[in-house]
Amino acid sequence: MTGLTDLASISDIDAAVSGTTVPQLFVDLVARHGSGPALHAMNEGGGWTDYTFDDYATKVAQAASGLSAAGLGTGDRMLLMLRNVPDFHWFDAAAQFLRATPVSIYNSSSPEEIQYLASHAEAEIAVLENEHFLNGMLQVRADLPALKKIYVVHPPAGELPDGVFPASDLLMSGQADLAVLAATTKPDDLATLIYTSGTTGPPKGVMISQYNVVYAIEMLKRSLASTFPDFTGLRTVSYLPMAHIAERDMSHYSSMGLGYDVYCCPDPAELTAYLKEVHPEILFGVPRVWEKIYGGVSAALSADPVRKAQFDDGVAAASAIQTASFGRDLTDEEAGTLKFLDEAAFANVRALVGLDALRVGVTGAAPIPNQILEWFHAVGINLTEIYGLSETSGPLSWSPERNKIGAVGRACHGLEIKIAEDGEVLCRGGNVFQGYLNQPDKTAEAIIDGWFHSGDIGELDDEGYLRIVDRKKELIITAGGKNISPANLEAELKSIPLIGQAAAIGDNRKFVSAILVLDPEAAPIWAETNGKSEMSLAELAADPDVIAAVQAGVDLANEKFARVEQIKRFTLFSEEWLPDSEMLTPTSKLKRRGVNSRYADAIEAMYD
Repeated sequence: MTGLTDLASISDIDAAVSGTTVPQLFVDLVARHGSGPALHAMNEGGGWTDYTFDDYATKVAQAASGLSAAGLGTGDRMLLMLRNVPDFHWFDAAAQFLRATPVSIYNSSSPEEIQYLASHAEAEIAVLENEHFLNGMLQVRADLPALKKIYVVHPPAGELPDGVFPASDLLMSGQADLAVLAATTKPDDLATLIYTSGTTGPPKGVMISQYNVVYAIEMLKRSLASTFPDFTGLRTVSYLPMAHIAERDMSHYSSMGLGYDVYCCPDPAELTAYLKEVHPEILFGVPRVWEKIYGGVSAALSADPVRKAQFDDGVAAASAIQTASFGRDLTDEEAGTLKFLDEAAFANVRALVGLDALRVGVTGAAPIPNQILEWFHAVGINLTEIYGLSETSGPLSWSPERNKIGAVGRACHGLEIKIAEDGEVLCRGGNVFQGYLNQPDKTAEAIIDGWFHSGDIGELDDEGYLRIVDRKKELIITAGGKNISPANLEAELKSIPLIGQAAAIGDNRKFVSAILVLDPEAAPIWAETNGKSEMSLAELAADPDVIAAVQAGVDLANEKFARVEQIKRFTLFSEEWLPDSEMLTPTSKLKRRGVNSRYADAIEAMYD
């Protein structure tokens, strides 16, 4: 095995967080920064409803009192189904102050999934946002004997069913003393259960303790210490599901522990508009978020070929300078060139998409093409790759202040990483989870001799930067016995300007093929400039000229791979794959079983 070890750093982080919890961090933060901005919700008619940390703390104190009166206490579990709204933050926080465990599940969960997750978590109380979520819960309520009370933030009109109450009732029972409650919380209390996506079987409940969370917050804090000496008031947008550890870390725990200023975006489709309103300083996004920003700018520039060519030349020049200067200071000439390019073009682009104040952009949860990373860096946006899992309470590796394109950073502060003989990424540190709820056999498979086995195949370079090759269980093994990484192929295929989504096919096949999907933003621009503006996306997907353009992109992508890994055939489709669908998880990870099922006929045709 090879690895990168820093035992002193683990001891340092452990000493820094010893004995504390998220509720205690929150109480201390409110004492220091109570009048500072905390949460914001956009009003229907425009403008914002704003909450300071004092306001936030008042809501938490009210909710804690109400939930305690409703019977929630130490060791109990509370189910949450709310979008990215301020109410989520105070109800989740209140449960933590009561030493109960808040459990968010994906809002798109079917009634059957709600029944499984609520039963597995043994939830006694549920807090739901609206009538839609309530209806899904009511369909399976008879199968949830442990569930005693349901509260709805925006209840339907009329008489509510037995055991269903307005969530406003929880805010009418006075205010708990948060300082007293925080003092009783323990580091080994469960802060949350995160349920895995279930792509390889039934979802597992990842038990994350208060210690795990404060350890992860300290890791992230130290990773950004030079960029942000003070985290209070740092603007971000919350838009990904709170059932995902990345959003919890970014907008919930970092708000409670570090003082982030969170703008709540309940509909991810509205993110572009929110960016232009908020101008975030730090932002997490799955790769598709960044790909759509890149695609939108590129498509807009394509309307003016001369301007686009000049812009692309500028990007190439800036990228070359950044690559050559990695790990050293810029020369005066390099700095002057970058400043000229920035003032001439790049600053306007950043302002256009609302990223002009962004100091750190973060991408994770799935691979992103290097071309996208290089483009963002060239235009002055520090887009960095982070790697982590629910089982590591989020971060595992990240180097935002010395980002290396093509790698997912070095081990975070307070974490050890090593590569097993079969290539699997192993780690240990205080952020590694407590185990899977009620599944000791699965826990024993994941944590062996103190090392968490990630299930990912990776490589460490001489400087300790980690590169993820693929999921251990997702490697394509061809009929000839060759192991191939579909993720690497797919990342390259998605860098083709016309392509929005890609899935590599080839397990137990004699060669590798691909299902490709047109980018719904880039394809119409291509059609406009190629005299096909009257054609629909479906017609474009079948058009010989479009297929030839995509084939040219596939040929270029193939040059980066060995012959046995190259895409020999592809089939092009027009329907966009959306998060939380048959093809993608809520965080845009590819559901290979869904792709194989949906496109079974097309796949077989490529091999016939």
